[in-house]
Amino acid sequence: MNGFSAKLRAHRVASTLIIFATLVFGILIGTIIQKGVKGKESSPAEVAQLTMPAPQQMSSAFSKVAKTIEPAVVNINTESTVKMTPRGRRSPGGGNGDDEGSMQDFFDRFFGGQGGVPGQSPEGTRQRSLGSGVIVDSKGYIVTNAHVVEKADRVRVQLAGDPPGVQYDAKVIGSDRETDLAVIKIEPKKALPFAKLGNSDSLDVGDWVLAIGSPFGLDQTVTAGIISSKGRNIDNSHQFQSFLQTDAAINPGNSGGPLVNMNSEVVGINTAIFTQSMGSQGVGFAMPSKTVAEIYNQLISPEHKVTRGSIGVMFNAAPNPAVARVYGVSSGVTIASITPDGPAEAAGLKTGDTIVSVDGTKIKDGNELVNDISSRKPGSKVKLEYVRGGKENTASVTIADRAKLFRDRASADDEDSSGEEKPTASKMGLSVRNLTSDMADRLNMPSGKGVVVTEVKPGSFAEDVGLNRGDLILEVNRAPVNNEDDFRKLQANLKSGQDVVFLVRQGGRGAPSGTIFLGGTLP
Repeated sequence: MNGFSAKLRAHRVASTLIIFATLVFGILIGTIIQKGVKGKESSPAEVAQLTMPAPQQMSSAFSKVAKTIEPAVVNINTESTVKMTPRGRRSPGGGNGDDEGSMQDFFDRFFGGQGGVPGQSPEGTRQRSLGSGVIVDSKGYIVTNAHVVEKADRVRVQLAGDPPGVQYDAKVIGSDRETDLAVIKIEPKKALPFAKLGNSDSLDVGDWVLAIGSPFGLDQTVTAGIISSKGRNIDNSHQFQSFLQTDAAINPGNSGGPLVNMNSEVVGINTAIFTQSMGSQGVGFAMPSKTVAEIYNQLISPEHKVTRGSIGVMFNAAPNPAVARVYGVSSGVTIASITPDGPAEAAGLKTGDTIVSVDGTKIKDGNELVNDISSRKPGSKVKLEYVRGGKENTASVTIADRAKLFRDRASADDEDSSGEEKPTASKMGLSVRNLTSDMADRLNMPSGKGVVVTEVKPGSFAEDVGLNRGDLILEVNRAPVNNEDDFRKLQANLKSGQDVVFLVRQGGRGAPSGTIFLGGTLP
């Protein structure tokens, strides 16, 4: 037994020594391996180095377009003398004017002016402004915006590639305020590179375009974007301005430069942006090339002016379902105002008539009517089909020159409330008072016809349909309103859910002198 125990103890000791030796050997081997790895990792000669790939052009589409069109894009500099308007505001040329009916209020809101800050220069000083243009004929004919060169005493052009300070004096061939387009010409020493026009009708929303010009005087600046919308109307007082909308960056100084498609063709002239910061916010507007071509061809004609036909009617810029229901029509253009002694009045048309066709062609909206009539020559005749009181009628109308017909159209001013009589309040959220003789004279209206809006409650039905303080209400749902009593009786019969249409002569500053329809459904 003692011998067996001794053997067992010897065996245990031997096993322990073997395990210990194995652990020591394992630790030794692991340490050697670890040192070898660390030594390998820390060896600079064996670390993989970064390499730069060979230059590769990922996409050259934009650069090819830019290289093709840039030689035809010019920088336009204008100089003008600051003058004071009767209203006391400064009126420098070159896009900073403030005459009645001009584009300036529009560009103050949408474009922030074209160089310089209105009101910063004393009267009689010289003011400079910048814009862009594009050469469309090798003889030196250049298309730009009318507001870029309007009222400028001197217009100078710098060509792409010319040294700084080398400029050409330009002559204004003609301009058209309605589309804000102008043609100027320089006398080059040689034939100039020129841009080709593309057809703006072929554009689709989402197509790539480039805007090229001189934003803030930085010439030959190229920005890229897409066509965001087509047929965009942003100022209802200008019927012939239907823009392409783009998110290509357009800034002050870009005005008059080209909007270009991927075929290196000019598809628009950059005109305005909607901004709250005097810079691009991704909403820019360009006059389509189809309109540019039409205006250019008339401006370079011997008359150097654009002639448009008119029948002397005014109507709402956008269709209003309430107007259509009240006047019993489903399509066409309902006349809101007739120009005195104009072609429509001479042919027997009246306010409230709805024009449904021109020479047998159906008219869907006001844009179609304007496009058709304005393209006709003054003196020519046109057959109009119209609806009055649910019955169809026809009339032969002689087309007049629109510029002459509306030459004396004046803007009405806001009227301050005066007198002691209390204005009539309305459940529609507005207050009105009788038209005084003094106000009638100012508005060129007969006394005792219409009531003047003196107050519009915020958030009311009146505000929702677009009524403003100073507006003159002439009719409510086709019934004449000659005084407060008429208005009071008419509104007393109105019920919730009923369509209400006002015939209104707008009284705000800058509003057209004709009448329009405002309407909606009474809540």
